[in-house]
Amino acid sequence: MVFRKLPGVSASGMGLRLSQKFVFLLFLSGLVTLCFGALFFLPDSVRLKRIFLNKSESQPATAAGSGAAENDADERPKKSRDSERPRGLTSTKGESGVAAAAGGTGGAGAGLARLKGLARKTPPSYEAPEERPAGGTAREDPPLASEKASSPESAAAFAYEKFRRCLLKPPLGRDGGKPADLKTEKRRDQVKEMMKFAWDNYKRYAWGKNELRPLTKNGHVGNMFGGLRGASIIDSLDTLYIMGLLDEYEDAKEWVRSDLDLTSNGEASLFEVNIRYVGGLLSAYYLTGEELFKTKVLELGAKLLPAFNTPTGIPRGVINLGSGGSWSWGWASAGSSILAEFGTLHLEFVHLSELSGDPVYSEKVMNIRKLLNKIEKPQGLYPNFLSPVSGNWVQHHVSIGGLGDSFYEYLLKSYLMSDKTDEDAKNMYYDALEAIESNLVQKSPGGLTYMAEWRGGILDHKMGHLACFSGGMIGIGADEGAADKRRHYLDLAAEVTRTCHESYDRSATKLGPEAFRFDGGAEATATRLSDRYYILRPEVIESYMYMWRLTHDPKYREWGWEAVEALQRHCRVESGFSGIRDVYTLSDSHDNMQQSFFLSETLKYLYLLFSDDDLLPPEDWVFNTEAHPLPVVRRSCPRDPSAGARV
Repeated sequence: MVFRKLPGVSASGMGLRLSQKFVFLLFLSGLVTLCFGALFFLPDSVRLKRIFLNKSESQPATAAGSGAAENDADERPKKSRDSERPRGLTSTKGESGVAAAAGGTGGAGAGLARLKGLARKTPPSYEAPEERPAGGTAREDPPLASEKASSPESAAAFAYEKFRRCLLKPPLGRDGGKPADLKTEKRRDQVKEMMKFAWDNYKRYAWGKNELRPLTKNGHVGNMFGGLRGASIIDSLDTLYIMGLLDEYEDAKEWVRSDLDLTSNGEASLFEVNIRYVGGLLSAYYLTGEELFKTKVLELGAKLLPAFNTPTGIPRGVINLGSGGSWSWGWASAGSSILAEFGTLHLEFVHLSELSGDPVYSEKVMNIRKLLNKIEKPQGLYPNFLSPVSGNWVQHHVSIGGLGDSFYEYLLKSYLMSDKTDEDAKNMYYDALEAIESNLVQKSPGGLTYMAEWRGGILDHKMGHLACFSGGMIGIGADEGAADKRRHYLDLAAEVTRTCHESYDRSATKLGPEAFRFDGGAEATATRLSDRYYILRPEVIESYMYMWRLTHDPKYREWGWEAVEALQRHCRVESGFSGIRDVYTLSDSHDNMQQSFFLSETLKYLYLLFSDDDLLPPEDWVFNTEAHPLPVVRRSCPRDPSAGARV
């Protein structure tokens, strides 16, 4: 054998015996094998395997790589990704750090991208149980897929199934809440037809916009939601599902999948985005188990956290969803935050923590409560304006209507949603109610009970339509009060609800004005032109629904039917429903706006009013202030005889 001459090696040394050649070749082959095999064990081996393995073999290998798997999931068509439909309720402890990275006080950032990837993952070994059909009969739940969580994804799916089993009753009742008597069933069907009519026209003329303008047959966007679109779609998801309008629900879900863009860079109302978008997506997720809604709501929730970046932790009212910058409303006194805005976050933020496994959301709203407990309250009342810088009240204006209303509602509902374990919320609610009774509750010369407004100790004998929710609120809280006051609270609730009905009954259209007064000889009527309008508001009907469920007094259903007839007669136009400018004249002047809350609240409360009580039973569900049902949070499941063994 002849070799090229190597430097430093003599010619005589170039010759090799046969045995030496064999040893040399054996050594060389071992070296090559070692180097080649190392390619498959280096940290970056996934890329190298793709060079040597064919396409069919490379897919499993790619799935094994954590970063590559998420990238591949992003590249898959949305339909295939969402069709796998994982059913997670809460992330595992190991995932909570991811959610924390997305939340905190610094904005969305890179953590949000990780959160999005985590929320959409599909449990590989979990097959979702068949859903209970809307309007269908209750069925027996199959055994849980696994008592052991083999991965974070399957743990999340297992948690959702466990949540479903913690419900005491089926969400949609035995037969979708269908009433037993034919008269009530026909009335409920009429409400369902109204919803379909409103939805069909929104879809035809304003699809993807926030609200429908039914007279001009176009859409309205506005500047309340910071560039977010589809407010009527998000607000309608649960209403459509509850009413059994499942084709329409599927259209709405598909829009959320393909068109709901949360990367807007506009100025949004923290309050409105929370109650409509966050509340609507949470409710849709809990009712249907569609992972799509969970993914979206966690992404949106992270974008709201920077509003809390204030010296006190009291959030400002306006937030840029892109930059995270926040500020107070220009009209708010001395740059203050509004009681009904920062006080109407608790229900949704507790559930954001439940879903994400990240306590930051609960911590933010609990911090608000701690501050309110520390500061002095004039005569036990909560004024409407608070400085997010100093933590002091800015004005001593107190109202159970606009600017204050849902703060009180959320105190009571926080207690109820906690499975009646949040004693702090309960005590704050009943202390506030006692102060309201002592200072604001009045009786007119004609015997009508109303909630006046309080301005530094001086009463303004005005009650807003928004304050009419309080009849229902006081009613559902009656049984939780002191034993010697329960009957009193229920009577007070009935009296306030009657007053609000009178504001409807004393108008020509049988619809109520925006505000009504009890001075100058007036009782439950608007005395100012600027208060005579009706914009499809739900609060009076909301109290009818609650009072019906509490008492089963048939007058509440009759009052609700009066409202249905008035809506049909005066607010229904060719292409939807519109508010009217003057409830005291029969020559209707429409405002050309079909509010999204008409679909979410007004029609939903009417539907529930004419349904059996087992549709969204109060033992299991609490409505947020936009009428989106959220489940009671149970730390352990009570024994349900109809469900078999305890979960």
